[in-house]
Amino acid sequence: MLPPFTSEGVLPPGDYPLTLDELKKSALVVGPDGHPGWDHAWRSQLVDNLGILVGHLWQVDIQEIFADGSFTQDKGHPGDIDIYFLCDIKEFVTGMLAYRLNIVSGNKRIWSWAPEDRKPDSSGKPQWPMWHRFHIDVWPHFGQTAGRDVYGNELQFPAYFRQTRDGKPRGIVKIERGS
Repeated sequence: MLPPFTSEGVLPPGDYPLTLDELKKSALVVGPDGHPGWDHAWRSQLVDNLGILVGHLWQVDIQEIFADGSFTQDKGHPGDIDIYFLCDIKEFVTGMLAYRLNIVSGNKRIWSWAPEDRKPDSSGKPQWPMWHRFHIDVWPHFGQTAGRDVYGNELQFPAYFRQTRDGKPRGIVKIERGS
């Protein structure tokens, strides 16, 4: 289902649709053959955590969810999973999306993108509440830019997530509902 990592240690360019069960059985969790230091238990826990957050998103009718970051690289112990999802700008800006997600989660403050809710992790980097609880970095996408390419051009999440830091194309996982 997933091709092997490229020589740069990333998935080859493309979108790879996987259910959470398929992801858990993939080389991203169980590891590529012979990789020293592959932390299967940690990667498995990250996918379990991802399943909780993806479940919340599905319950509020968010369907387009993509995962990448160090989790989708040839890195034995990634710090987290980065995801972005497509949503309606009005629902996000009014706070209705976070409100609905917090109701579904049963936790009034886990789903928040408010700047005042960011707290530093052990390295001092500010993180959202869902990262502190789940080690998942969650980004809503409604047409805004997310970063820049190597030439300084602004990129939206779909393009930004599909490149390495040095601008080379890479693959991404699209989270699919199971049957």
